[in-house]
Amino acid sequence: MADPETPANQGPVTISSSSSERAPIIYFDGASCFGHHNGAIQIELAANLLLPVGAAVRVDVVQTAHLRCSVAAALALREALDKALAMYKLGQQQPTPEEIPAVKN
Repeated sequence: MADPETPANQGPVTISSSSSERAPIIYFDGASCFGHHNGAIQIELAANLLLPVGAAVRVDVVQTAHLRCSVAAALALREALDKALAMYKLGQQQPTPEEIPAVKN
């Protein structure tokens, strides 16, 4: 029996370009809850909604997506997130500025 935590190497995958313009963009501020059911990973994504109330602001949390996937897909998503975060950290590293001498020769 195949290990559900190890995705099978199926070779290169081609993603149809005709589907990309119809794919939703999901924004979220966090995962409000998570779990699993019958082998499917379940994650609820949520975003903060700012609502004016007189001179104040009320923050409501609203669900933006119900993420469901297999264990293999969850591992692939985690790997993609880890790699994206590593790319972000690499871009945040600023090179040490070179000091400009007060007197030039």
